[in-house]
Amino acid sequence: MKKINVLLSTFFGYGYLTKIPGTVTSAVITVFIYIAYEILGYTDLKFSIIFFILLLFYSFYAVKDSEPEFKNKDPRQIVIDEVLGQSMPLILILYLNQTNQISISIEIYYILSFVFFRFFDILKPFPVSYFDKNHKNFFGIIMDDIMAGLYSMILIYLISLKF
Repeated sequence: MKKINVLLSTFFGYGYLTKIPGTVTSAVITVFIYIAYEILGYTDLKFSIIFFILLLFYSFYAVKDSEPEFKNKDPRQIVIDEVLGQSMPLILILYLNQTNQISISIEIYYILSFVFFRFFDILKPFPVSYFDKNHKNFFGIIMDDIMAGLYSMILIYLISLKF
């Protein structure tokens, strides 16, 4: 079971990239979801939300189980948190698209969701920084990215209202 949890926590090995594994993983998930939603036409919002919630809860266990395999308290190899955080504004984009609240090119929303998420994940404004600094465990690893994803969702939503 530990091998499966490490595989999930590293997002099938993307976490082992030597250069910017979090950014690469965020880009990969953005492209993957763009292809699924926009090219392949997968539009089941309920399933996307349920899958996200299940992945979120399982990720707490998987990261907790995997963390001892790595040398530090917030291992850069664990990138499932980036998958979760980046997915949040992308699921919002699906919702906004289905409710006709997108008036500029959808690709711009995908690019902005990636840029916003990485910005908040790297800059770590409060409460992102709170979880990053005060919870040096599986909970903090995941929750700082959830907060960055939430900030990204807010900006994406505000853009949808403005344009």
